[in-house]
Amino acid sequence: MSTPDAITSAPTPTPTASAPVPAGAPGRWGSLGPVGLLLAGGVSVQFGGALAVTLMPRAGALGVVTLRLAVAAVVLLLVCRPKFRGHSRTDWGTVVVFGLTMAGMNGLFYQSVARIPLGPAVTLEVLGPLALSVFASRRAINLLWAGLALVGVFLLGGGGFGGLDPVGVAYALAAGVMWAAYIVFSARTGRRFPQADGLALAMVVAAVLFLPLGVVESGTKLLDPMTIALGAAVAILSSVLPYTLELLALRRLPASTFAILMTLEPAIAATAGFLILDQALSAYQALAIALVIAASMGAVRTQVGRGKAKQTAEALGG
Repeated sequence: MSTPDAITSAPTPTPTASAPVPAGAPGRWGSLGPVGLLLAGGVSVQFGGALAVTLMPRAGALGVVTLRLAVAAVVLLLVCRPKFRGHSRTDWGTVVVFGLTMAGMNGLFYQSVARIPLGPAVTLEVLGPLALSVFASRRAINLLWAGLALVGVFLLGGGGFGGLDPVGVAYALAAGVMWAAYIVFSARTGRRFPQADGLALAMVVAAVLFLPLGVVESGTKLLDPMTIALGAAVAILSSVLPYTLELLALRRLPASTFAILMTLEPAIAATAGFLILDQALSAYQALAIALVIAASMGAVRTQVGRGKAKQTAEALGG
């Protein structure tokens, strides 16, 4: 994992050559575009995660991850058709590490949700991005938003996780570490490869790494037509759509702001658990969700304000 200086070198919301703004697009919406991408990606990945929980009895945790990564890799290769030539050794190293983080994040998280409920698993996992936002941020106000989000995260977990399977908790925390690394290397990959080419190549790396594990655990269950269909749906919802949207967003948002926005994931996961897995929300949990959303909105407003101040300073200086 990178140093804080390396993390905060992620692109700012100011449009650059790697993330052009469409002609005629109002400049004031430029900073809101990445936020919309992240929200759409968050909804997709959490509802995909809820669907994956229903698939686990058929294919096992490792089998579900294998189907998810393999189908996502095939889809992204067909859509992106990435070029294999013209990249430096450093570019390929970045892609390989990005693939490793995706494989680790997915594998550890699915091992967690096989042992503990979806909401607490995501709540624990999001501590990784929260820690990243604290270490990467150079502004005191971002520490405030991260702290507020942390309070909401723990409230959503019921103020403690002592009643959960400790192995499931350990898997969720480890997945959080990999999630933080994923944010860093997603940003680096997005800067080194055009469009979603780097994501497609990294997904292939992740799928190849996980294929033997899935085959050993699930065997011929992975060839069942219904299992393949459900696995394809999980791949689209949990990998293809959200990872592409996040990669595009990270070209225009600092990693620290991105990490704070990821604290919305427990709220989305709780909603998905309620709608798909019949996991009801209490008033206590609703309050926790409100705190997390408030922290995320504050982070967005801070970033938008910072972008406007920078543009004003540049205009005065010009």
